[in-house]
Amino acid sequence: MKFGFVLPCRSWEPIDVESVGRTAELAERLGFDDLWVTSNTLDDSFSFEAITVLSYAAARTTRIRLGVSVIVLPLHHPVHVAHQVATLDYLSGGRALLGVGLGRAPHYADFQVPLEHRVRRFTEGVELIKALWTRPQTKYHGRIFQVEAGMAIKPVQKPHPPLWFGGGHPDALRRAARMADGWMGAGGQSKADFQKAVPLLRQSLEEAGRNPASFTISKRVFMAIHANPEVAREEALRWFAGVYHNPAMLETHGFYGTPSQAAEYVRELEALGADHVLLNPIARYEEQALALADALHLPR
Repeated sequence: MKFGFVLPCRSWEPIDVESVGRTAELAERLGFDDLWVTSNTLDDSFSFEAITVLSYAAARTTRIRLGVSVIVLPLHHPVHVAHQVATLDYLSGGRALLGVGLGRAPHYADFQVPLEHRVRRFTEGVELIKALWTRPQTKYHGRIFQVEAGMAIKPVQKPHPPLWFGGGHPDALRRAARMADGWMGAGGQSKADFQKAVPLLRQSLEEAGRNPASFTISKRVFMAIHANPEVAREEALRWFAGVYHNPAMLETHGFYGTPSQAAEYVRELEALGADHVLLNPIARYEEQALALADALHLPR
């Protein structure tokens, strides 16, 4: 089992920049495997731009991997995404992870991107990114994207940085099994829905001739940890109300409790098929990183 930790990157109030750097350094020192941020551009919550804040975290660390989950790929030109992530991988010495997904329908109107053919836009985008990362010269002729050019900067990781997909729809799971290196269940996905998704994902991997051992299955967990569970609950309710405008989501889509209860919850996810859990505290990041590292017995 591997464990990721979320940097302070999204809140209903401004985020202190130094807390981002301290959290990155602490998570690395405590033995977490990777650091993650979300990608939310037009958002009524305070949100950093993902690759920028990961570059800052890269400069404050030396070992821990750096991921974004997820970039809504059809809202971005894949050439730009390929260049940004190749640069992050190069600057960090080969530590980048890229999570991509389709996102929600309302986002498309904000960016003047048509909903029509969004799946094709997504799959062509993934194919083009991989081509730019791995070929000296790229000749890509899709229905949406046509590119004949080279991108001299290449990722350090070979053949390329891991690509993880999001999305819980059966079609999204099948795409992940065909095209991705891993899949992450969203923080807004309940444990019950995660349990339903994993068997379909494994079946799709088998049908695609993929080796399940080389494919990561992850789950993001929005959480609040405190020695007093009621303190954790009130904190989590405020966050779900402020960010999702729906505090009731906590009971099915989040976790609150003591550090030992959090460790038990993680083991339940492992039993359901997760081999990576993205721990997403919603406040007191440094304090909760220490508590979770102790509860999970991370090697330091």
